[in-house]
Amino acid sequence: MNTDRRTFLRNTLGLAAASAFAPRALAADSAKRRRWNILLITSEDNGPHLGCYGDPYAKTPHLDALAAGGVRFSNAYVSQAGCSPSRSTIFTGLYTHQNGQIGLATHGLRMYRKGTPNIFHSLKAAGYTTGLIGKIHVNPESAFPLDRHWKRPGGFPNRDVRWEAKTAGKFIAGADKPFALMVNYNDAHRPFIRQQHGLPAKPLGSEDIKTLPEIGLDTPTLRRNTANYYNCMSRLDSGIAMLLKALAKTGKSDSTLVIYLGDHGADILRGKRTPYEGGVKVPLIVSWPGRMKGGQVRDELVSTVDLMPTILAAAAAAPLAGLPGRSLAPLVEGKRVDWRKYLFTEFHLHSGHNFYPQRTVRNARYKLIVNLLAGQVNPGYAFTNNRFFKPGEIEGAIKKSPRHIRDAYGILRVAPACELYDLKTDPREFHNLAGKSEHRAVLDELKAALADWRHRTKDPLLVPDNLKRLKAEVDSRWKGGKYKKKMDWKYPSYFSPPNGEVTI
Repeated sequence: MNTDRRTFLRNTLGLAAASAFAPRALAADSAKRRRWNILLITSEDNGPHLGCYGDPYAKTPHLDALAAGGVRFSNAYVSQAGCSPSRSTIFTGLYTHQNGQIGLATHGLRMYRKGTPNIFHSLKAAGYTTGLIGKIHVNPESAFPLDRHWKRPGGFPNRDVRWEAKTAGKFIAGADKPFALMVNYNDAHRPFIRQQHGLPAKPLGSEDIKTLPEIGLDTPTLRRNTANYYNCMSRLDSGIAMLLKALAKTGKSDSTLVIYLGDHGADILRGKRTPYEGGVKVPLIVSWPGRMKGGQVRDELVSTVDLMPTILAAAAAAPLAGLPGRSLAPLVEGKRVDWRKYLFTEFHLHSGHNFYPQRTVRNARYKLIVNLLAGQVNPGYAFTNNRFFKPGEIEGAIKKSPRHIRDAYGILRVAPACELYDLKTDPREFHNLAGKSEHRAVLDELKAALADWRHRTKDPLLVPDNLKRLKAEVDSRWKGGKYKKKMDWKYPSYFSPPNGEVTI
């Protein structure tokens, strides 16, 4: 056991619990052959706003310690910045346009087919006991073979993180086979709850923080929201510490691969429901005893499409040919490998009526966003501004802002065909370079890479009629000025490939 990992265990779990992680010699080859238990942890609606990612206001000592003893990925992305689409990629290893879950399950959107390969099906076939705490949020839920599924009592307002730890501990202790458990926390989803069940013990107030830098604005509501967002993150951190302590008490820590990630960015502005870095970039921390070179920070471009190959490899489960991702194991082991040059994300819609399809690609420095409904008003702009803020509050703040902030929000409302950002000099994506002649070469490079990816992954929106039909479906949900939440979607019949094939 390396020093960083031992320090993490002592600081986070206490000496008694840390003894459960006592080092046991594992030859490198036997460590690779064994079937690891899987503990997959997700949090809701948060970007990499943790201390270990350099956030000055985040109070996340336990996740920071996990990163210090494990492997932290500095460039980790989800496939789409929405709860159901993001989770569908975690479950299937496919981009959302490949599996069909292009929007929220609660609004009836769904995978094309129940038989799409998924992680729990593969792990069950490999002899694992499977469990999930919290929401699945992908349709149909019957597609996922779980031995146990605990739905959190009380829904989103319930942030009793002790319940997750207690429930998980019982499941792990009782598993007489290798286990795969996914634990899904409600924090930091709205509502941003300042304190619950005594956590955090010392909540932050508006005077203690600044708004998230990707927002570029500062209003009383934004500042209050941001303070309570950080309080959610603090409570999440405490909950994950309790969860890892429960794992340690079972004596199974040394045989468990632990993966923590956020499901997408924060639900404030220029985050959730957008393709900007504030929406698609997430924290990803991996602890893999016996396999990892601890204390690493990996800068490669990694995606949630990589999680399924990683977990299947850890479980010695049958691999699935044709998945777009690849196992993170070589990176976790500290190896120098030839990794991907380009990373892709997308957006379709969220809750059934804010349709604004986009495709993105980034390389080591630059990022391209292609807007498929360029020139049209993005319904997501008003959806966010009007839902969470006082009338005129955000528009008033934008008008008082510097030109580059006004321009950025103008693009968010009505987007051009292309947006190009230099993530080295402009990591918050406030300056669109797509029209600059000096950036023509990189724009063309990224356009070509994106077009190639869309063709390779059979993007259904390459077919113009599909784009028109899906927009018509969305528009038809409005009747008499009211939105119909319950409606049968037809897109799986014209998006998905013929002959019942699964798009992989």
